Amino acid sequence: MSEFGVGTIVVPDGCNWIAVRPQSELDIAIVASRFNADVVQKLLDGAVAELESHGIVRDRITVVLVPGAWELPLACRRLAEAGGHHAVIALGCVIRGETPHFDYVCAEAARGITDAAAATGVPVAFGVVTANTLEQAEARSGGAHGNKGNEAADAAVEMAELMRALPRRR
Repeated sequence: MSEFGVGTIVVPDGCNWIAVRPQSELDIAIVASRFNADVVQKLLDGAVAELESHGIVRDRITVVLVPGAWELPLACRRLAEAGGHHAVIALGCVIRGETPHFDYVCAEAARGITDAAAATGVPVAFGVVTANTLEQAEARSGGAHGNKGNEAADAAVEMAELMRALPRRR
């Protein structure tokens, strides 16, 4: 049974299973959007604090800044392709406006971040807050709904360790 991370899963008797406990010797990249900087700063602070709680020292964390959420996928993919990082964390904030622009940015950022992980085999954690209002965004960046930066960092660490533990194609 897994007793760490988010949620507990009981593996049925007789099944083999693989789970990992995060280690401190990981190199992690964080790509952070400057758009809605006040919210993203809280996400970044939360992500770094979460990585440190796993024993990852700051000199093993690389932060890359991009203009907005639209640019997150390209930077995430480039970092994942380049090697040197066990996982990448994408942090951003998109707040709905009066036009459909929100829908396009959110959908393409999510698709691009997912594609970056799938194409490279490097975990890319999704820490992009999508909200209808600034108040909702603030609640998801350290308020009543937790900090999505912490959650993305936790997922990145666990997935990085899992990728190291899983067998590779021969």
